[in-house]
Amino acid sequence: MLLTVSKRLEFSASRRLFVPRWTENENLVAFGPETEARYGTGRNYVAYFAFTGPVDPVTGMLINISEIKHRAGKVVDEKFDHKFLNEDNPSFRDLPPTVENIARQLYLEVAPLFSDADAKLAAVHLIETPERSATFYSDDACDANYWFEFSAARETRSPSLSEEENKQLFGKATALHGHNYRARLTFHTDQPAGEAPLARYDKIDNCIHSLRSELDHRHLNKKVSGLKNRPITTESLTEYIYERVNAVLPLYCVRLHERDDFFAEVWDDESVFLGMRMNFSAAHRLHVRSFSEEKNAALFGRCNNSRGHGHLYVTEATMGGTYDERTGILYDFKALRDAMGESLRPWRDRHLDLETDDFRETPSTGENIVRALWPKIDNRLNHQLVRLRLWETPNNRFTLRRT
Repeated sequence: MLLTVSKRLEFSASRRLFVPRWTENENLVAFGPETEARYGTGRNYVAYFAFTGPVDPVTGMLINISEIKHRAGKVVDEKFDHKFLNEDNPSFRDLPPTVENIARQLYLEVAPLFSDADAKLAAVHLIETPERSATFYSDDACDANYWFEFSAARETRSPSLSEEENKQLFGKATALHGHNYRARLTFHTDQPAGEAPLARYDKIDNCIHSLRSELDHRHLNKKVSGLKNRPITTESLTEYIYERVNAVLPLYCVRLHERDDFFAEVWDDESVFLGMRMNFSAAHRLHVRSFSEEKNAALFGRCNNSRGHGHLYVTEATMGGTYDERTGILYDFKALRDAMGESLRPWRDRHLDLETDDFRETPSTGENIVRALWPKIDNRLNHQLVRLRLWETPNNRFTLRRT
């Protein structure tokens, strides 16, 4: 199992995507119209610094999140925030500040600051806009993400099933309904990002335009010829988008949200995953019984308030398994929802330390909560859980992965 702790930081900056030795047209096809912004254009960036390492069995922490905020925040404030990156940050004098290159530079600046810690920086995920993000990893690999949206109507059903079988499997979803879909295309490289983006602007733009023209405001069962003989499910539609894009550009992964809290993923090794988000509210107090009041206060700060505090937690469970081409599903939607709901019910609207058995002896840190929740959900999903995420706040995320 691999556990990561992520801290979210924000900064604003301007930059120009432009390579001086390239022609005007070469810059245009690589970066799009914004390359013509001679004095730069602005972005409000969101960066996640993801750390991995052992969890202290006494404190329940992999790393003190406030320390990430302090050390990484100083780098962000001094070198990235409110800068014209091309001129104010020497790293981008000769290298265009693409989202991939900025993520890489943040990693290179922040990772050495934790050489004295057991936890190590594993990745930096950087969101530039709702449509563009990138992740740079400690092994120099990099993901480039492109999001797009479309709205479509559908009847959830499979042409390989009878009417009775479809209604039994999909229930009311067999009736005509619609979704505002949001899709993420991920491209991957094992080499550090360079001058050129992982995917050229003109190719991505044409690809997304083609998909939107085909899918947007369409009845997927009747008006999209490529889907005519396929099940119309979220998994099947994700697989179709992967095939369409991969035929033009080498694609790593597609994630498709039919709702904010439900998605499917298809990867380049043909693996299929389903994910669902669910909230729960709870109170807790970060406290180690064997520590003095002074030591607890110094370690946990306001989170050590003797009367407790609370969060609206967000959980996200992602499961794998065998995708059924006949039905078009990986796992039953209701069964996944019930598994998460039943697992969270004992914690909902409770004080985790005082009213549950899970944290009577161990601190209710995010690390311990996500580790305690894993077997509850995994046992209900036939041990098919592959990733579990917990947001304590929008700024603090804890992720456990099956390895």
